[in-house]
Amino acid sequence: MGVPTAWGAVAVTYKLACPLAQQNGLGARIATCAVFLAVGTGLMLHVRRGLLRELRQIRRVAGAAQGVLLRPLPPRIDGLDIAATQLSADRGASVGGDLYEVIGTEHGVRVVMGDVRGHGLAAIGTVAAVLGSFREVVHDEPELPGVLRKLERAMGRHLAERAKAEHSSSGLDTDNPVAEEFVTVLLLEIGRDGEVRALNCGHPWPYLLRADGGPADAHGGPAEVRGRVEYLGFGEPLPPLGLFPLPAELPVVHCGRLLPGETLFLHTDGVEDARDGAGRFFPLATALTDVIRPGPTSPKAVLAALLTRLLAHAGGFPSDDVAVLMLHNDRDEAPKPQDDRMAHHSAP
Repeated sequence: MGVPTAWGAVAVTYKLACPLAQQNGLGARIATCAVFLAVGTGLMLHVRRGLLRELRQIRRVAGAAQGVLLRPLPPRIDGLDIAATQLSADRGASVGGDLYEVIGTEHGVRVVMGDVRGHGLAAIGTVAAVLGSFREVVHDEPELPGVLRKLERAMGRHLAERAKAEHSSSGLDTDNPVAEEFVTVLLLEIGRDGEVRALNCGHPWPYLLRADGGPADAHGGPAEVRGRVEYLGFGEPLPPLGLFPLPAELPVVHCGRLLPGETLFLHTDGVEDARDGAGRFFPLATALTDVIRPGPTSPKAVLAALLTRLLAHAGGFPSDDVAVLMLHNDRDEAPKPQDDRMAHHSAP
C-alpha cells in the first residue's frame, strides 16, 4: 500500500496546497488534469506490475505442480530411448486429461498410456489418481494383470471420493456426472529380450516403426502396413477403467519382440481426432511414413516433425488433449533366431 498511498498524497497535496490548483483559469485546469492523469497512470502501472508478479508466481507454482504430476521422462531407460510430449486443450496448462509414464523395474520396462474422458484441467484429478497408483504398484506386482487390478481400484476410489464431495449421497447414480467418467489405459511391459506384453482397456493400439522396410506381408493379420510403419492391432480391447468392471480373466497379449532399431509409437486419440478446417482427421499413419521415410532418425526428431505436421493440420492447438510417447530399442543384443519378430504376435 505504500506506493498507492504516496501517489494519493501527491494528488491531495497538489489540490489543497498548490496555488495553481486553486485557480479557475484554463491553464490551471489543464495543469490539474495533467497532475491527476499522471497520478492515475502511476497507480494503474503499479497495479499492473503487481498483477504480473502474482501471475508469474502462480505460473511457477502451477508449473511445479504439473511437473510433479506428469513428470518429464528420462531420455533413456534400460536401453530404450524415450521421447514424449503432451499438449493440453486448455491454453496455459501443460497437463490435461492424457497421461503417460515409463518406469524400469525388475520385471521389465513398464509403460502406461491413458486418456481420461473429457479434457483439460477438469480431468487432472483422475490423471493424478491413475498415475499415483501406477507408480506405487508397478514395482511390486510381478504380472501385468495385478497392475491393472490396482489401477481399477484406484480409479474406483477416486470416483467414489468425488461423488461424496460433489453430492450429498455417498453412492454413484446415473444422474451423477462422475459416474460417466472413465479412462482408457494401455499397459505395456518390455522385457530385457525385447518381448512385449500388453493389456489394453479401450485405448488405441500403438504403431511399430521398423528399422527397415520389412516384408509387406510379414504381419499375416488384420494390421495396416504402410512400408516401415505398421499399426499393431491385437483384437478387441478390455473396457475402459471406471466404465464397467473388468472381467475375471485378464489375458495378457503377447506382442512378439521389439527388435533393436525398432520403435513403438504410442498415442492418445486426440492425435488422430485432430481436424483441419475442412473437418478431415489427421492422417497419422501417412504422416509417420513421411516423417521416417528419409531414413533412421532419433525419436525426438520424429516427434518434433510429427507435431509440426499435427499443429499445421489443426491450424494451431487441437481441440482435444494430445499425448505421444515413443520407445526406441537401442540395445546391442541381437534377437534370438527362434524368437518371432514384433509382427508375429499372438494372444492366448
